[in-house]
Amino acid sequence: MSSQDIAVIIENFELLDDWEDRYRYLIELGKTLEPLPDEARTAANKVQGCVSQVWLVTHWKEGRAGFQCDSDAFIVRGLLAILVAVYSGRTASEILAIDALEIFRKLQLEEHLTPQRSNGLKSFVERIRSDARQVLVTT
Repeated sequence: MSSQDIAVIIENFELLDDWEDRYRYLIELGKTLEPLPDEARTAANKVQGCVSQVWLVTHWKEGRAGFQCDSDAFIVRGLLAILVAVYSGRTASEILAIDALEIFRKLQLEEHLTPQRSNGLKSFVERIRSDARQVLVTT
């Protein structure tokens, strides 16, 4: 999934009026994530602050971010797929300039997430932003 796919995701969400359909779509998005190898399921790759088990590996190639991530929760995997679509292929500076939570508000997802899921989502976004800041400091 690439960053330009976020426009398609937003468009698809706007076509779905019923929240059950939106949740089903979210679960389908989660199934599009590339599998995370077992050896990447380490404490260092685990995202803190998530109730579910969530792992993130950020790869930088030619200054652009790529991600591998996974969760043990279907809805969370869908949320991760949206974030991968938002951030993949972006530079560290672009990542820091993006308000991913605004995209979730636009999709009206934030209001349908439990407080724990919202906090986990924010933790995942902050982890990506932290990885981007680290790249900027070391380059």
